[in-house]
Amino acid sequence: MPVPTSVTGLFDGLPAEERKALRRTAQPEHPRPMLATLTERYFSDPAWVFERKFDGERCLAIRNGARAGLLSRSGQSLSETYPEIADALDQQECDDFVVDGEIVAFEGSRTSFARLQQRMGIHDARQARASGVAVTYYVFDVLYLAGHDLTGLPLRTRKALLRRALDFSSPLRFTSHRNTTGEAYLRQACERGWEGVIAKRADSRYEQRRSRQWLKFKCGRRQELVIGGFTEPAGSRTGFGALLVGYYEGPRLIYAGKVGTGYDRRTLKTMRERLDDLETGSTPFSGGAVRERGVHWVRPELVAEIGFTEWTDDGKLRHPRFMGLRTDKPPEQVVRERPGEKARES
Repeated sequence: MPVPTSVTGLFDGLPAEERKALRRTAQPEHPRPMLATLTERYFSDPAWVFERKFDGERCLAIRNGARAGLLSRSGQSLSETYPEIADALDQQECDDFVVDGEIVAFEGSRTSFARLQQRMGIHDARQARASGVAVTYYVFDVLYLAGHDLTGLPLRTRKALLRRALDFSSPLRFTSHRNTTGEAYLRQACERGWEGVIAKRADSRYEQRRSRQWLKFKCGRRQELVIGGFTEPAGSRTGFGALLVGYYEGPRLIYAGKVGTGYDRRTLKTMRERLDDLETGSTPFSGGAVRERGVHWVRPELVAEIGFTEWTDDGKLRHPRFMGLRTDKPPEQVVRERPGEKARES
């Protein structure tokens, strides 16, 4: 494939060692994102860079010729959900790339996962455009560019090439970073109501798996959990009372507690309709751990993002709250995320 005129000579300024790391190859058909590992050991280090952690949906964008396509971290197409992002990538002079980033929706000056939920459930481009929910694609890495695999290059070099290759006009944004000062940036992130910071080794290669070369510094604790049941509402509440959630250890779904807060009236109604369709006669949780009354069991097919303060000694969530549904991760890949441990790849 001929290299687009706009990127001719793009690699000329690279040091000889980095030019050797470039591989001329066909564009990958099924790229996978590099995933960060959670840590509670925060630090500052000149060998690392620090980026804002966004509260949105991870997205790999691929263009091979005329049209761009968007993929979730699990490989599902997002092109009809975020057509304006695909349009912006279609208009780039460079027409041969794979980039990585996060799609977000804003509520004022803060990103809002709850607002993005209104787009995540749409799979029709016309409905998505008419939703009234504007989205932005923050791009932070490039895996492939102009006929070359860039995953063997250092992160700093990839980011420099990314910034030169694409035009970052709305709704596209380049993700900037801080050098060295991880702890100060995390404090600033938490003061501003951000989700946290991603620490990345400046010389790290792009690994299409979970890695300790990228680390998550979180302002609050959150993770995905599988919905295995729900309780009936009480008093004036409609829909349901609480969701019963858990995570997998091998083939077993381990009960992590009930989540009774974080829902608006619309969510209670629409979620109850989905849960009723999944209702089953037996518990999906292992070991008979649930002792709630009036429980409805459901097939473990829905994944929820849950915020909480901490895990209790007996493995339950403290002060959990519902943040939204996730459609970009299979339930069987949801495991308990422990600081410093390597989670199952997804």
